[in-house]
Amino acid sequence: MAEYAVLAGRSVRLTRRNPDAVITSLVLPVLLMLVFVYFFGGAIETGTTKYVTYVAPGVLILCAGYGASMTATTVSVDMTNGIIDRFRAMDTSGTAVLTGHVAASVARNTAATAAVLGVAFAIGFRPQAQLTGWLAACGILLLYITTLSWLGAAAGLLAKTPEAAGGFTFVMLFLPYPSSAFVPVETMPDWLHGFADHQPVTPVIESLRGLLLDQPTGNSPWLALVWCLGLLAVTLPVCAALFRRRTA
Repeated sequence: MAEYAVLAGRSVRLTRRNPDAVITSLVLPVLLMLVFVYFFGGAIETGTTKYVTYVAPGVLILCAGYGASMTATTVSVDMTNGIIDRFRAMDTSGTAVLTGHVAASVARNTAATAAVLGVAFAIGFRPQAQLTGWLAACGILLLYITTLSWLGAAAGLLAKTPEAAGGFTFVMLFLPYPSSAFVPVETMPDWLHGFADHQPVTPVIESLRGLLLDQPTGNSPWLALVWCLGLLAVTLPVCAALFRRRTA
């Protein structure tokens, strides 16, 4: 366990040494929140009193996707700059290296989530959740962030260069749009409903929205858990196999 803690601390320190990335991961979600609420909110009918009430959970998911996608780049940098050879010489496991990157991603996302929530409160977001609702929402969001971070680690292992790994950012930023993050799925074209209703982002967003607003969630939390745990069950062994292949 000691090597996991050491490498997690290393990844967090590397994050602090890259202030541009940290600032972007904090500022971009806040700007997107303001753009959606003040530029588009007046033209979007969601059935809620304020658009910020509807869109805040979606921006949290967008924020998580962007922050987790940075893991792809940081893992790719490690795989291409020679540091892995030094780790192998010290008999450091690949799982510990990747876990360190995931831990740093979770830390970044926690800070970004707090910033987004703070701005949302300032512009009118008023969640109605009780303590159990908050705990459930935080648990689902943390699991989603962890899942995306491991997916980012897999993308970083697959990419040949850090620039190629950066393409994972586009996927993570795009995925919330064909979902219920910013507008109800019912307002989308009929041919898009199937994908929007049955992709992993939608049940996560619906879970957060229902839990934070103290509204019925249906089976969304269970679907969110199935998606996240299923993706983790696939991604973890894939990461281990990819790391062995890259370092063979």
